[in-house]
Amino acid sequence: MKMTRQQKETVQALQWTGDALKVLDQRRLPEHIIYDDCKDANDVAKAITSMRVRGAPAIGIAAAYGVVLSVRKHYAQSNHWRQKVVADIDLLAKSRPTAVNLFWALDQMKATLSQQSTNPLAAILACAERIHAEDVAANHKMGELGADLLMGAKGVLTHCNTGALATGGYGTALGVIRSAHRRQALNVYAGETRPWLQGARLTAWELSQEHIPVTLIADSAAAWLMKTGAIDWVIVGADRITANGDVANKIGTYGLAVLAQQHGVKFMVVAPTTTIDWGINQGDQIKIEERDAKELLPDCYLEEESIVSAWNPVFDVTPVELISAIVTERGVVLNPATGQGVRGLK
Repeated sequence: MKMTRQQKETVQALQWTGDALKVLDQRRLPEHIIYDDCKDANDVAKAITSMRVRGAPAIGIAAAYGVVLSVRKHYAQSNHWRQKVVADIDLLAKSRPTAVNLFWALDQMKATLSQQSTNPLAAILACAERIHAEDVAANHKMGELGADLLMGAKGVLTHCNTGALATGGYGTALGVIRSAHRRQALNVYAGETRPWLQGARLTAWELSQEHIPVTLIADSAAAWLMKTGAIDWVIVGADRITANGDVANKIGTYGLAVLAQQHGVKFMVVAPTTTIDWGINQGDQIKIEERDAKELLPDCYLEEESIVSAWNPVFDVTPVELISAIVTERGVVLNPATGQGVRGLK
């Protein structure tokens, strides 16, 4: 399944060249637009772990191409190439623990590898390209379905980055905003999203590239913004959705959901069905990644004698009771707490 010209004409976080995966280093945006060439699975795993590539769908796509690079490297060099590829798949699986799309994509690649083929490299590349193209198509579908819910809305607030940078292209929550913007005037607000500032560095930059006006706010200003009546919807993505509809997403999402309920603001989660983990019933079963305190602490607190420490979870879990709608490429679940989560999408 090839991507159309329209689908390609957007910000590209990942580019497959035929012998490497070009990864846009999102840590350097917006000041520097730098692509790193990943030549093997180890390079891809490092790109994911270091957050050069981020966003659940993009992580899964990158990992799929990482398997392609592994097959490309080992197939012609060893009779035991399958074992070496499996080892690389295990390496990729350890790169980020919370994003279920990573494991879904690797399962797709393993299923393809298990099939006998006269040209394993062509088969595995076709699988990765299909995963990539289907994600872009799903994003466009979700964009239209989510935009339907925003008819008449005057303002939306989004968190983290959920656009083309976080996906195969177009975006999940940001894809909804893009689709809605084409239909109607809409005031878009983006939280800065500490501690990595994905909202300030990535979402604001990406929307400006798409000529969509956006107002950046400090994360701590969200409650007061809602109280002014400027916001009708909070729109976020997801890294994992459980069977009952609980959602793991970037840290701060849960707080926004609580604030939204307090102020009568609706709360939308936008994610492909590959983000749903049918093997987990509820959110307290999700493993939450905690990253190095160095990412949060100022340098002056990193000395050995410092008594200042840091707790740095990068995700939280929003219970389904706080969610107004879950939008997927297969359809929309309204009030998922009363509609038995997302089970109807299986």
